[in-house]
Amino acid sequence: MSWDYINYTLLIMTPVTIFVIYHFQKRMGILFNGKCTSKERLDGKTVIITGSNTGIGKYTALALYERGAQVIMACRNLEKAEEASKYIKEKIQNIEGRGELVIKHLDLSSLASVRNCAQELLQENQNIHILINNAGVMMSPRQITEDGYELQFATNHLGHFLFTLLLLPRILRSAPARIVNVSSIVHRIGDLYLDDINLEKYYSPVKSYGRTKLANILFTKELARRLEGTNVSVYCLHPGVVDTELSRHLDYAVFPGMKWIYQRLGWIFMKTPQQGAQTTLHCALDGQAGKESGLYYADCKVTTPSEKACDPKLAKKLWDLSIDMVKLGNYDPFKRG
Repeated sequence: MSWDYINYTLLIMTPVTIFVIYHFQKRMGILFNGKCTSKERLDGKTVIITGSNTGIGKYTALALYERGAQVIMACRNLEKAEEASKYIKEKIQNIEGRGELVIKHLDLSSLASVRNCAQELLQENQNIHILINNAGVMMSPRQITEDGYELQFATNHLGHFLFTLLLLPRILRSAPARIVNVSSIVHRIGDLYLDDINLEKYYSPVKSYGRTKLANILFTKELARRLEGTNVSVYCLHPGVVDTELSRHLDYAVFPGMKWIYQRLGWIFMKTPQQGAQTTLHCALDGQAGKESGLYYADCKVTTPSEKACDPKLAKKLWDLSIDMVKLGNYDPFKRG
């Protein structure tokens, strides 16, 4: 059993680790659960949320739809997206001032799908006020995508990187606007492995997941730097340890029986999806957060990520590599359009 597995097991299971997380992250779980207190309405605003058919994304969509936004649910599984849309509409059918729900197909592991979805959105929407990059896969077995990239890195980082930059000219035109990237505390055990981007030498599902969450933060910081003075703010966040479908690969990633343990003992510190959505909502709506950019949040408060996540040289290297990997060429994402 590798140290990656042991570290992640300690991260999510022990009382000592809960104390450590509390010390460094300030609050998390059902014991320490922040709440978005903003009353901001989003009437006439357009919001895009990836992976909003389940978990945190679904409850983020519900909250923003309730506030009057046109919420575009960009999802890989259209059947689940339809079910989520129906649930959301039924949940608040008696509340006035609701917005609109729109479903779009988006498979973040496929660069072609990302381009097709972005093109449709640009054709159909004059403005994009909030982009929430929420979707992801966690600790899955090693797979290579149709583009030749390791699945978790392709889905959690490259897909969102390309999606964001393709939509960015419209986001810039819609300013003030916000971009929210959902990361994780697991970034602390991550490393980019730039010399082995597909993890061919040694693959660990935990190592792979950790590096994608590190990439989310580095992307946020570099994008925020490049967007200074544009009135477009960028945020990244740790939502907490949340009871979602992302835990389905735990038996493979850690050890057989880990999912059973996690589901039965995790209630001590796990958040519900609705609780897990609070920090995302805070970043998307809070007035003070709107004055900030490039920061990392946990439990609706600014906190400090790992030292590696704050390395501007590493962020620039990741940016340049990602541009090459998604084949953006001479495209200028910072031109308003």
